[in-house]
Amino acid sequence: MTRIGCRFARLRQAGERGLIAYLTAGDPGLTRTPALVDALERGGADLIELGVPFSDPIADGPVIQRASERALRAGATLPAILGTVREIRRHSEIPLVIFSYLNPILRYGFSRFAADAAAAGADGALLTDLSVEEADPFVAEMRRHGLDTIFLAAPTSTPRRLELVARYSTGFIYLVSRTGVTGEQESLSDSLLPLIARTRALTSLPLAVGFGISRPEHLAELAPLAEAAVVGSAFMRLIEQHQASPDLEERLEKFGAELKAGFSRALHQK
Repeated sequence: MTRIGCRFARLRQAGERGLIAYLTAGDPGLTRTPALVDALERGGADLIELGVPFSDPIADGPVIQRASERALRAGATLPAILGTVREIRRHSEIPLVIFSYLNPILRYGFSRFAADAAAAGADGALLTDLSVEEADPFVAEMRRHGLDTIFLAAPTSTPRRLELVARYSTGFIYLVSRTGVTGEQESLSDSLLPLIARTRALTSLPLAVGFGISRPEHLAELAPLAEAAVVGSAFMRLIEQHQASPDLEERLEKFGAELKAGFSRALHQK
């Protein structure tokens, strides 16, 4: 079992829910990314998605698109990000998922990526635009190196695709709460409950809900429905607004704690 499985097992035993925080690696600079991870961990994050910046992030909204542009300008590359994973592992055991589009991993090579990611201390990967119907070669290499493979399920996923997502996913399944791109939203989508029910019928894996999750009240609403929430754009907006500030880490820690408190209030209210 990877760190991901162990973390979800501990959360389940404690009756808690997980906060998954997304960071675009290399924004505002790769040397600062480990400190941002540390801040999120102090704030209550249970798992970190380290985003590999890509020039055409079609699933991402404007906040993460701009973060990718900044990280690419700062020189972030996949090998450098794996080096950042090694740096984080010197002092933290927080679960780490490499979050990428297919192209950078394909160019790096599935076999090489799986070997190097495992050696660096990553726990798994999620490739947003890798079709699950064509995922066999990637999954096989990841399994060889003991890494989790996380796939996306969306409200538009067909029954067949949901079956494949359940079959090929390990660690957890990422549920896209709504159609469209990433970004902060006012409320949860009406399409989420049916998606959760359809996925629950196929797997016992933890379910993590993302896309549009940005407020403590969103997490409170999710607490009885899913094992985890994924928050990305809200964190990246803070980084964008305060990247030059010496208190950026403090701000991330505080916001992470506020989000996690949304779960706690919902789970422990009298």
